[in-house]
Amino acid sequence: QLQLVESGGGLVQPGGSLRLSCATSAFSLDYYAIGWFRQAPGKEREGVSCISTDKAGRTIYADSMKGRFTISRDNAKKMVYLQMNGLRPEDTGAYYCAAQSKLVVSSATQCTSNRFGVWGQGTQVTVFS
Repeated sequence: QLQLVESGGGLVQPGGSLRLSCATSAFSLDYYAIGWFRQAPGKEREGVSCISTDKAGRTIYADSMKGRFTISRDNAKKMVYLQMNGLRPEDTGAYYCAAQSKLVVSSATQCTSNRFGVWGQGTQVTVFS
């Protein structure tokens, strides 16, 4: 059973940066689409960024994250990262790493939580003034 463990959340001021990490137990990340999702209190879980299993791991971002967030993976370390720059108070929430085998994600509208079946426990990001 694939396991995911997130880390790297914390408190940061607006404009600051954080790098979230997702440690996986995958034999090979090439078989999995990986997504980062977030959930603010009282709101639905939303897609932040995804890496697809096709096209050498194309990356997908929600519009509000483009240019600020970068998703990446290290196949050798079996790690997935989310570099977050220019953080805003509205980026506050619990951030989750998720995985799904053999999943193609070709657009932000396909980077949705209902398409992913394996989840980590989440890490909290708080952006405060």
